[in-house]
Amino acid sequence: MIDEAILAPLMDYSYLPKEKYFAKRNEPVRELMKSGVFVSSTWQTKEWRDICDAIMAGDTVLFLDKSDSALILSTRKYKSRAVAEPEVETEVRGPRDGFVENIETNAALIRRRIKDYGLRFENLKIGERTKTNISLVYIDSLVNDSILKEVRARLNRINVDSILESSYIEEFIEDSPTSVFPQIEHTERPDKASAAILEGRIAILVDNTPAVLMVPTIFWNFLEPSGDYYERYHTVTFLRWLRFFSLFLSLSLSSLYVLLTSFHQEMIPTSLALKIASGRVGVPFPSVIEAFLMEIMLEIAKEAGLRMPKPIGQTIGFVGALIIGQGAVSAGLVGPIMVIVIAIAAICSFVVPSYTMSNSLRLIKFPLILLSATFGIMGYLAGIIVILLHLLSLRSFGEPFLAPVVPIDKSGFKNIFTRIPWWAMKERPGYSRPKDIRRQTAANLKPGPQKKQ
Repeated sequence: MIDEAILAPLMDYSYLPKEKYFAKRNEPVRELMKSGVFVSSTWQTKEWRDICDAIMAGDTVLFLDKSDSALILSTRKYKSRAVAEPEVETEVRGPRDGFVENIETNAALIRRRIKDYGLRFENLKIGERTKTNISLVYIDSLVNDSILKEVRARLNRINVDSILESSYIEEFIEDSPTSVFPQIEHTERPDKASAAILEGRIAILVDNTPAVLMVPTIFWNFLEPSGDYYERYHTVTFLRWLRFFSLFLSLSLSSLYVLLTSFHQEMIPTSLALKIASGRVGVPFPSVIEAFLMEIMLEIAKEAGLRMPKPIGQTIGFVGALIIGQGAVSAGLVGPIMVIVIAIAAICSFVVPSYTMSNSLRLIKFPLILLSATFGIMGYLAGIIVILLHLLSLRSFGEPFLAPVVPIDKSGFKNIFTRIPWWAMKERPGYSRPKDIRRQTAANLKPGPQKKQ
């Protein structure tokens, strides 16, 4: 590019003025920008900081003798991996491309899907040493101006030496940084990010990472993968209720077992109570110690499987947990029912689409087990109430985290607990406060058999 678009035109001089003292003209740099080089992006500067930043980013700087300005020519090109299917957010039906570590490639993946004239890419740099490129992506005719202003203010407030991943940005701009729950959604799927932008939300692209942030975010976004909108709405409605039930089991099943076996044996059917009692014969620990022991061992197995090489990591995780569980039962350290309870809770935690939200649930269930073992059902209910009150107190860029359930917005209910068909999805979600709430025309788009003339 330097040879063909910069050096060759300068040496040829075919388009430059023929004056002998071209460099002594009033605006030689501007004249050179017009007719001297053929690089798509050029800009003029007098600041050494801008010049050094451009060189470190891979651009070319052209100096002219007797001129107090330099010309920055965009010639950067980074090596990056090819676009491939995301490994974390896999779907049965839908696009197979995923974001990569190159911010320009990620921007192109969004532009490929959204060809609206109002699509905006607002660029800035954060990090005194890394000078990481950040891009705010939104549709000007949809995004709420007050939310956009708040996002800009929080990003401009960041003053650190390095930004290496989007999680750095996430921790600096979320509303409640001490909360265990994530308040900003991230994705590696361009279709999911594009859908968020079309709802009036803002996507934040960060260079050197495939994880794109989307704000504002509500709790229910973490339970709705992009595949929900590619399958039949009857099936998706059933799957959503299955996810809610799985979320409840992953959070509460161990606690319920502990409180029932420790305090409220009368609530267990007689035959089941006898089975549990016979399985615990010879077990030296109370049920709460059993639960903590098995939960911790399961977390260790998960972490080991994650850190192992991919071909054997998954096998080591499941086989290791199976062998340890069977060995613990055979040695009389835990009861067989406890192993079943922990296994069911672990499987249910994998049903939650968001890995970040699943991690939060993994942390919360430990204090919930302790409360259940100490105060029985009253401790369990107190823990659940505290969790709900905490969720009610959370905000994401000023928007209630549990919207549209709290505060109640009946129009938003139909796409939270169910998945309505596309021909009935006439409005965008209200929590993002888009300028244009209507998604479809006022006409009835419900398909049906053609009427005879």
